[in-house]
Amino acid sequence: MPKNLIQELQWRGMIQDITPGTEEQLTKEMTSAYIGFDPTADSLHIGSLVPILLLVHLQRSGHKPIALVGGATGMIGDPSFKSEERKLLDEATLLHNLSGIRAQLEQFLDFDPSLPNAAEVVNNYDWFKDMGFLQFIRDIGKHISVNYMMSKDSVRKRLDSDSGISFTEFTYQLIQGYDYYWLNAHKNCKIQMGGSDQWGNITTGTEIIRRMGGGEAFAFTCPLMTKADGGKFGKTEKGNVWLDPKKTSPYQFYQFWLNASDEDATKWIRIFTFLSQENVNELLSENQNEPGLRKLQKRLGKEVTTFVHGQEAYEFAVRASELLFANDTIGLLNELTETQLLEILEGVPTVSYPGNRLQEGVDIVSFLAETGIFPSKGEARKMVQGGGVSINKAKVEGTDNTLTLSSLLHDRYLLVQKGKTKYFLVKAE
Repeated sequence: MPKNLIQELQWRGMIQDITPGTEEQLTKEMTSAYIGFDPTADSLHIGSLVPILLLVHLQRSGHKPIALVGGATGMIGDPSFKSEERKLLDEATLLHNLSGIRAQLEQFLDFDPSLPNAAEVVNNYDWFKDMGFLQFIRDIGKHISVNYMMSKDSVRKRLDSDSGISFTEFTYQLIQGYDYYWLNAHKNCKIQMGGSDQWGNITTGTEIIRRMGGGEAFAFTCPLMTKADGGKFGKTEKGNVWLDPKKTSPYQFYQFWLNASDEDATKWIRIFTFLSQENVNELLSENQNEPGLRKLQKRLGKEVTTFVHGQEAYEFAVRASELLFANDTIGLLNELTETQLLEILEGVPTVSYPGNRLQEGVDIVSFLAETGIFPSKGEARKMVQGGGVSINKAKVEGTDNTLTLSSLLHDRYLLVQKGKTKYFLVKAE
């Protein structure tokens, strides 16, 4: 094997729980290992990046990654550390979501069938669809006691809550456990990985394998991602940070990593990049010496955005990030689609302005006063004469400038800069 996978993951802070013998198994031979993905949406989000990265590290170490997309378990819902039962998905929605997730996984893993450790995607609906309830409780249920199932933290917490736990959700650990048993028996899969909240479900799987077939079964989990400020990892004011560029643009994706605190970036640079230990230590040292340059966050943003969206999208995200701070961005501003423009200018104060005034043509001083960007024509004139006003990133050279409909970006917008740092987006109505 090219490298010791467990040691690699340990220095990155990506292992929390591990069963005895796991490291020895991975150093002994090429091993198949799997992680389950929940098909509750047609895209994965950055919370799914850790399991994806575990599979990538696994494959790069010469082992075979299996991604299980839970078509059957998605119909039930995992109770692990959730306060209430979630809405169940219908079959059409599940199939749509499965297709989207499969396409995303193909971006990150090598599925070339000529490789001995080619990645594989499986769907547990394939082995559950023909299994009846009586067969399940007879062949699987008899091997695991209710006492064992109730001892799991995830179940106990729900039993003690006001909402309780339904029988449907209670059986989830048996179903996930059977997934591991099926993969162990049919795909020679010997390791299950997952988030630390899955430890109870995962160890139920190793127990089912032990009791039903006696095959070798190992497991390890990674810590759940947290933010230093207590906020939920992977969430912004707009919601989840998705891997699908249609749901979260590469620019917004890059901004998420760029805005990380030093404390978070110090942890995330190990987990979310493939940089060597030497490179990481060097970056941490540079960041400590010159924290204001935010080298750590910039490198983190570069590595993750390139991994998920590619080099071109990353380069665009960097240029877009500089739009409000650099002077030579007129060309970029004109290249942006309307959607990209509004994404980049999210949070910039927006001012409405009558479109018919621009149709007639309006002098720059009147425009600046009428929009309320300046309290009076006198102040507007003074700032223009001092070279302190730009329209669409071009400095206004004199007070005799006239704005017309042709000045608008996308026939609707004007970006006004007042001084060095104040921006306003004027929308012609």
